[in-house]
Formats: sequence, C-alpha cells, structure tokens
Amino acid sequence: MAGNMDLTLFTDVEIIFGLSILILLLFHRIRLSPVLGFLVTGIIAGPHMLGIINEVEQVEILAELGIILLLFTIGVEMSIKELWEIKRLVLVGGGLQVAITTILVYYISLYAGYSSGTALFLGFLVSLSSTAIVLKLLQEKGEMPTPHGKISLGILIFQDIVIVPMILVTPILAGVPSTSGDSTITFLLKGLGIILFVIISARWLMPELLFRIAKTRNRELFLLTILFTVFGTAWLTSKAGLSLALGAFLAGLIISESEYSHQAIGNMLPFKDVFISFFFVSIGMLMDVSFFIENITLLLVLAAVVIVLKSITSGLVTFLLGYPLRTTMITGLTLAQVGEFSFILSSFGREFGLLNDYLYQTFLAVSIATMAATPFVMTYSHNFSRNVLKRTKNPIFVNGLYSKSMTPVQEDEDLNDHLIIIGYGFNGKTVSNAAKNAGIPYVIIETNPETVRHEREKGERIYYGDATHEVILDSANIKSARVLVVGISDFIATRTIINVAKRMNPEIYIIARTRYMNEIKYLSNMGADEVIPEEYETSVEIFSRLLKKYLVPEDEIYAFTKEIRANGYSMLRQHSLEDTKESFSLKDDLPGVDIISFKVKDDCLLHGNTLKDIDLRNIHGTTVLAIRRNEEIIENPAGDTQLFSGDMLIVIGKPEKLCQLRKFLAGDSDIDNCESFSL
Repeated sequence: MAGNMDLTLFTDVEIIFGLSILILLLFHRIRLSPVLGFLVTGIIAGPHMLGIINEVEQVEILAELGIILLLFTIGVEMSIKELWEIKRLVLVGGGLQVAITTILVYYISLYAGYSSGTALFLGFLVSLSSTAIVLKLLQEKGEMPTPHGKISLGILIFQDIVIVPMILVTPILAGVPSTSGDSTITFLLKGLGIILFVIISARWLMPELLFRIAKTRNRELFLLTILFTVFGTAWLTSKAGLSLALGAFLAGLIISESEYSHQAIGNMLPFKDVFISFFFVSIGMLMDVSFFIENITLLLVLAAVVIVLKSITSGLVTFLLGYPLRTTMITGLTLAQVGEFSFILSSFGREFGLLNDYLYQTFLAVSIATMAATPFVMTYSHNFSRNVLKRTKNPIFVNGLYSKSMTPVQEDEDLNDHLIIIGYGFNGKTVSNAAKNAGIPYVIIETNPETVRHEREKGERIYYGDATHEVILDSANIKSARVLVVGISDFIATRTIINVAKRMNPEIYIIARTRYMNEIKYLSNMGADEVIPEEYETSVEIFSRLLKKYLVPEDEIYAFTKEIRANGYSMLRQHSLEDTKESFSLKDDLPGVDIISFKVKDDCLLHGNTLKDIDLRNIHGTTVLAIRRNEEIIENPAGDTQLFSGDMLIVIGKPEKLCQLRKFLAGDSDIDNCESFSL
C-alpha cells in the first residue's frame, strides 16, 4: 500500500513538472510571469478541472516545505543588522498597513452583514500581501534596491511576522477556548519562551557547530546541518503553537549572522525554487473553476475592490512615511494582492467556523485573481504613476509629506557650474566623496527622508526630492549645472530624469548608471552622454587586472579598455573581434613571462646561500628582480647577496621555468617550507 502511495505521489510530481514545463514555455513566449504559469498549472491539474492529480494533500505538504524554505532564505538574506536598518519601514510601515487595511475591511464586512469575528478575520486575510510573488518579481525586474522595493520588503517582513499573532487570535474570534486549556497569556509566554530558547541556544551553539562542520569540508554534512537547523527550529516553534514559517525565518535570521550564511543560502536556493513552485501549484488546485465561472462577475469585482483598497492603504502608509507620490503609487500597486499566508490563515478560520464553504471559495477565487493580476499591475504601476504626476501640481503630493520641512537647494547656496548627484546609495556616496576631495561643488538629491535628515546632520549637501520632477531639478539650479550623475537603481526613473534634465538644460553632461546592457542604447538616445553598465564594467575591470597579471603594458591596457567602452561595449557583445578595426591580441602583446614571490624560511633550501650559489638564472632560467627584507627593498641584487630567513624574493621568468623552479625546491625540501604565491 505504501509503495502504491509513493508511486502515486511520484506520478503526480512528474505530471506537475511536465505540465509546468509546457505552460512555462508558453508563458515565457508571451512574456507572462512564471508565478502565473504555476497557478494555471495547478488549476488545470487540480481536482476541480481535469483532476489528473490524485494526492492533493501530499502536494500541499511539498508546498508547505516551500514556504518554510522561502522564509528561511528571506531570513538569511535579511540579517538582524539589515532588519534593524529598515526597522521603521518594518514596524511603522508594516504596522500601519496591516492595521489600516484590517480596519477598513472590518467595517466593510460589518456593513455586508457578517459577524464581528468573521469581519475582523476577513480584515486579517486581506491585509496580507504575497512575499513570494512580490519579491520574486522585484528581483526579476532588478527593483529590490529601489525605494519602493525596500518599502515593500519592510512591509512584507512585518506581515510575515504578524501572521503568528493572527493565528493565535483566530480561536478567540470564533469564541473557542484554547484546546490545551492554557490561558492566552500562558500561551503567548510559552511561544515567547521557545523563541528565546532557540535564539539564545543558536547564539552560542550554531557558530561553533558550523565552524566544526565547515572544517570537515564535507558538503553533504554541511547541507544536512543547515536542513536540520531549519526544520528543527520550525518544529520547535510549531510545538509552541507558533507557525513553522516563523521558525524557519528565525533560523535564517540566526544563520545570517554567521560567516557561513552565503554557503547556506547557496545550498538551499535550489530546494526553495523547486518547493515554492509546488506552493503556487497547490494554490491553483484549491480553486473551484466551476464556482469561479458561475460567479465570475462578482468575483472579478471583488478582486478589483481588493486591489484598489490595498493599493490605497499601502500607498497611504508609504506617503505617511514621507516618500514622494511616485514611490507611493508604485509601492501601493506592488502590494495590492492577497498573500500566500492568507491561505494558511484561512484554513484556521475554516476550522473554527469563521469561514463557511461559500465564503472560503469566494476568498480563494478573489485571492488567486489578485495574485494572477500582480505581474500586470506591477508592470503598469510605473506608467500609471507617470500619468498621475502629469496632472498633479501640489508640491506636497508630488514630493512627499515632509518636502516642506527639507531646506530647498536654492535657499542653501547659490550653485553654479556644479555637479548634481541623483541618489545617495553606494554610487552616490562614492561620487560625492570624490567631488568633495577634488573641490568640485555638488549637490545630492535623494528620495529617502531618513537618509536626507541623517546626512544633513553630518553636514552633507543633500536635499530631499524626486528628481523626475522639473521643480526639483530646477531647485538644484540645473540650468547652470555642468554635470548630472544618475546613480539610482530604478531604470524607469533614470529614463525620466534624463529626459527631463536634457529638456531643461540641453548642454548638461549626463552620466547614468544602469544594471543592464539593453538600457545603454535607450538611455543614450534619450540624451545620456555616458552610460555605465554594471554588468560589463565589472568584466572590464576583471580583464584589466588579468592583463596586468600577464604584464601587458599599462598604455596597452588603457587603449584596450577605451576601445571596449567605445560604441556601447559592442566589442564585448560580439562573439568575435573580426569586425573591429583594431582587435587586441594576447598572442601579439603578451610578453610570455610571469612574476612570483618566494618567502625564505629557516629550513628552506635558499636560506644561507647567495644568489651566485643558487644561480637561478643559468640553472632555472629565472631572475631575482628584488628582495624585500623587513622594510627594505633591495633592487637588482648582486650575486654575492646572501639570503636570510624572512626574505621575500621577487622572481621573473617564463611560466614553465617558474614551474620547474617550484619542482626543484619541492624535490630538495618540503615545498610548504618555501611559501610561494603569485603576485
């Protein structure tokens, strides 16, 4: 019997994989989100349509594994330090979003005739957004570092945590006492105790354990340790009456503080991607297609109401946090769907009688509809915000709630022939530091009010505003500026800024940063004088250092990198260099020699001998260029120079000759005693 059950599950998994491949290929061709493809896979294969999946419950178990691994990777990627840095977005932003949405849905549900318990529970369900879908789409679009990406992440983290008290409150809403007989306070203390126990234990035990595991260099053992930690922590929190997902998040947060976090997440990502696909498939299976068709008008209207309601509440919270209207609208539309944890919460509501079958199916259909619409809504959000801004003139709405409290640029100093820096991330900080050291007058424009306030207190010339608006660029005196540097991650905003800046000052020199090669031509056509693509600049820097290693002359390297950057990095985009006017040839320009260094130790073969004694030039075809002795550099050492322990020999020669020298030293003495390494 067990064998037949296992075979049935195996067959179902194979069907899911095969059907997903076909649907995802189709969706890729018509440029639809893979998430939507998995939902459609579940709908087609589920019991309410074709019914080709027999073990829906087993698929749901795989889906729950996906949620656990998803929350674990979120915890690892977040880290306690980063969580603290966006604490305002998490606590204030997330708290307000959940509270406002819950209250609005509560009163709407009361008006519709539902009991207060059911109305509040529906508020809980609608207030949660989809961490899996939103983060996946933001990562695919490269928008995680943008203001709306960070705000969305902060609110989603709060939602992922607040699911726990929501689950705890559910029986109370239904008027059902705790099954264990414990009071609510005892229940909460029990949960708090187990969480503290996990954190405290992991604080001292995990670093030592992972260190010992890593020392074995056994990949399988390391992977098993991480899996044991994830599922063990999830099991402990579950036994305390809390959610498995919270335990997984805590496990990830704990491991994120260790030096092994990158290895841990690298091992877990393939598992997460596979199992999270089962989650979306399982959601699709829950949907009753016949129920949806019979009530399609009502369900679509309700889905639209949910999207509008959540867009308003999430946008309102973003506006209250002080962000400009563009960020407000994009964030609101990004979080406009119902989340995956709402499905987990809904099962508790159904169990305690807060949702009847009709209301449960209505909730499922509306939620899946909002999830399916998310890729389209997020894509449309940029155009929507741009169209609204064209019709909005109020500076408070355009620039944010705190815009008047920030000192305008033109009131601070009379700028002329200056540099304007858009965005104060890593690139903005680097450029401003360079400008400061060079004595170049500059001004920074940033949309994060907290960053502006913090940096202004330190004396930085930074000002609040959305640079996509003419009034902000005008206040930075763009008409008399010489250079504009756009260093933000939002490529949509980058396009708008370049367009507006060139229209206001056609002579301004614009340097723009982009993450993607396909943006170079677009931004150049819009007026950017130089576009720096991160993808290829990294490659150019790596190859430049490679050429230095091969001792290519500096002027040759400079000429080559200049040729690469010309014409939009077209050389790197070609499969060969035959069409270029001057192709760079390693064969013609490499000198064919290498430089390495040897450190002399007490028991090394070289210790106590002179250069004439060892005669490296005639015997091994290598030459000692210099000797570093303590702080002294001995250039072109004479033959009678004696070598001592601690000396560092800089040796040049052909790679094969240097290899022979290593073998010679290894043959006459333990090579570990003559430490050699490339420069």
